[in-house]
Amino acid sequence: MAGRLAILCPGQGAQHAAMFDMARTDPTACRVLEQWFEDPELGEVLAATRDDDARFTNRVAQPSIVAATLAMWAALEPGMPAPALVAGYSIGELSAYGVAGALDPLDTVKLALERARLMDACLDEGGPQAMVALSGLPRAELDALLTRFSFHPAIVTGDDSLVAGGPAAQREQLVQAAQAAGAKPTILPVSVASHTPLLQGAVEPFAALLRAQRWNMPAFPVLSGISAEPVHDAAKAIAELPRQIAEPILWRECMDALAEAGTTVALELGPGAALSRMLQARHPQIACRSVSEFRSLDGVRSWLDRNLT
Repeated sequence: MAGRLAILCPGQGAQHAAMFDMARTDPTACRVLEQWFEDPELGEVLAATRDDDARFTNRVAQPSIVAATLAMWAALEPGMPAPALVAGYSIGELSAYGVAGALDPLDTVKLALERARLMDACLDEGGPQAMVALSGLPRAELDALLTRFSFHPAIVTGDDSLVAGGPAAQREQLVQAAQAAGAKPTILPVSVASHTPLLQGAVEPFAALLRAQRWNMPAFPVLSGISAEPVHDAAKAIAELPRQIAEPILWRECMDALAEAGTTVALELGPGAALSRMLQARHPQIACRSVSEFRSLDGVRSWLDRNLT
């Protein structure tokens, strides 16, 4: 029996100087990347991924992650069985609509640049922000910690784990209190409190940008981050994709939805392997890998062939 494939599109955090290199080994993806690097709007931003200081800024990270994801898809998609679902984590949800063909790839990367700009503008109004991953405590105790330090749930990743966003001035106090309570805190290399009410000012401007885009019917469903429901049309995408800027991502529920849909194989397009590892840990019956774990595109294709047939 043929397997059922899901594609995973990552968020920020794992970008690196060589994040485009594997995609460049494919002629089609290489041409796409050359066009993007020569684009007057995008070229300088994408080239900044080689700069250790700039790589994790919001303005560089978001379009670069989307570009790397869509370039890898351009390299792998020909000859690949159509996915049953595609799911994206944070900015990866925008990538997912590019993977599904609902948005033109170049338009998708430029939308990521505008999304970052709109989110950064929220910093000007409210001061520096931060994000912290927390695990090892029941959800009620985690929520109490967040409330105490004016943080908000941003991404629900498990039954006792989440990512939170809030004011940078309170970050260290939150980390110390979490450690004292027995939780494991990890400060994330992100300077904007994505998926929290602190970003509400970016929602409607980004919705207006999406409404102005040319949309196609998705070739396969995209999971909505805020509802974990499959999106089959542009209207629902335009309604929900802007909201996830300021509302929590239900990634735990998205992983469960992938399993409930009968997914047997999941491929993360990279960079990084956080999504495939989370899904493997929660649903070990699903064969999960990231392209970042392979040395070549042929290795990715061979693994897919073995697991899908």
